[in-house]
Amino acid sequence: MLDLEVQRASVCLQLPADDEFLRWASAAAPDAELLIRIVDREESAQLNERYRGKHGATNVLSFPFVVPQGVATELLGDLVICAPVVLDEATTQGKPAEAHWAHLTVHGVLHLQGFDHQSQAEADVMEAEEIAILSRLGYANPYEDASSA
Repeated sequence: MLDLEVQRASVCLQLPADDEFLRWASAAAPDAELLIRIVDREESAQLNERYRGKHGATNVLSFPFVVPQGVATELLGDLVICAPVVLDEATTQGKPAEAHWAHLTVHGVLHLQGFDHQSQAEADVMEAEEIAILSRLGYANPYEDASSA
């Protein structure tokens, strides 16, 4: 069973409930422990600059826990999701906000498990996993153009 803590450090009022985050994250990692922190643009931008060397806020940042040798833990790490970016992207991409929150939660949890998209081959594997998980949750393929649906 997933052990999840949700921290809300955003002034946005349109945030999913904790049980939604639990449902989405559990679909990607049913037997794990993680923290999801919901932030605003300033905190996201600071973390993005500090840890990725990139300017500006981003939708989701993943901070995998590096397990010390000989330590048994199910702690995956932390996700930081920027609420205003998620809501802006959902609007711009013509997607329901709930579906975009679900996608970015699943995307981040997969990153915590070692999935990546630095190469096209990695992206293909990660995207296929995201699509399968989101489909089981009842959401459309997030990579399809909303205007073609």
